Order: sequence, then structure tokens, then C-alpha cells
Amino acid sequence: MPAPAIRRYRPEDRDAVFDICTRTAEAGGDARGVYRDQELLPNIFAAPYTALEPDLAFVLDDGAGAVGYVLGTSDTARFVRDFRARWLPAVADRHPLPAGEPGTPDEVMAALLHRPERLLVPELASYPAHLHIDLLPAYQGRGHGRALLSTLLAALAQAGAPRVHLGMVTANTAARAFYDRMGFHEIPVPDPGVLTYLGRPTLQ
Repeated sequence: MPAPAIRRYRPEDRDAVFDICTRTAEAGGDARGVYRDQELLPNIFAAPYTALEPDLAFVLDDGAGAVGYVLGTSDTARFVRDFRARWLPAVADRHPLPAGEPGTPDEVMAALLHRPERLLVPELASYPAHLHIDLLPAYQGRGHGRALLSTLLAALAQAGAPRVHLGMVTANTAARAFYDRMGFHEIPVPDPGVLTYLGRPTLQ
């Protein structure tokens, strides 16, 4: 088998990216037993980026297909507008807005889908880009995450974004250690809920 290599996302990577997203979504662990609709999380956290920002979507390919990815946007405010205008209409029928207070994990996430403006956090305004990165467990701890992230940081810098942020589940301590090693620092945000926000320059 050839060594895993980074390349741009292709439409035929869709199913693999959806699978990776779901298998790493529960504080870094497998969320397949948590959500009934296995396309819900990818349609929030992965597919909009491949559709709206394909030039900033990269996968790690082990020769048989994608086993990890990094996705992002160079301009969160623009991404939110495009999500509202172009992405949400394409998936809203599959994932309708819950009536009343969300009661199940699927309803909680569907409510997030319908509220892309949640990404517009004032304290993050000077970090206009944001990203998502996920790797299957067998490929973690081997330098692939660093390589993927470095690839996206270079692409974001080329796109004109000076700084990037991400929101991570605070309980995911392994991810936090990785981001610390990659030069991210915590960005104070009032009442962040279950998330911690981190940021860094795109070039360093």
C-alpha cells in the first residue's frame, strides 16, 4: 500500500467524508450509535464546506480512499450567508427544524443546522477563517493531522485570511493537546457552552 497522501477533495469522496465525520463526532469518538440519521452531522459539519468552499477541502487518501479530512472557510461571515442562502435550502427538507424545544440528539443538531448564524461570535471576528479536521483513529498520532492542518493553513493564508479559529468540545482533551502543539491558543468567549474556542495565525 502506498503511504497516505493529501489531495483535494473530490465528489467521489462524499461517502467516506460522511463516514469519517460521524465516526469522530462524539468528542472525538464514534457517534453512529448516538444519532438516528447518519447524514445529519456531516450535513452540518462537513458537506457544506465541500459544497461552498471546495478549494479549501482536502482529504488524506490511503490509496483506497479518504481516511481523514480538513475543511474550512477563509471568511466565516460569507460562509454563514452562503450556508443560509445556498446550503440550508438543499438539506432542510431532510432535516426539518424541530417544533418546540429539541428533545433528542437529532433534534438538537437539526436546530443547529437551521441556525448558521451561531458561527458569528463577536470575539472571533479578528479570526475570520475557521476549520474542521477529522481523522479515523487508525491514522491519528502519526503526523497526518499536522500535515493536513498545515496544508489548510497555507491555503487559507493564500486566500487572504490572516487568522483562523475553531470550536472544539472541551471534553476532547486529546484534540486540545494536538491543537496546542499546532500553535493554537484559547480565545476567551463568554458562556461558550460545551465548546472551547482556539485560534492562531494562518502563517507562523
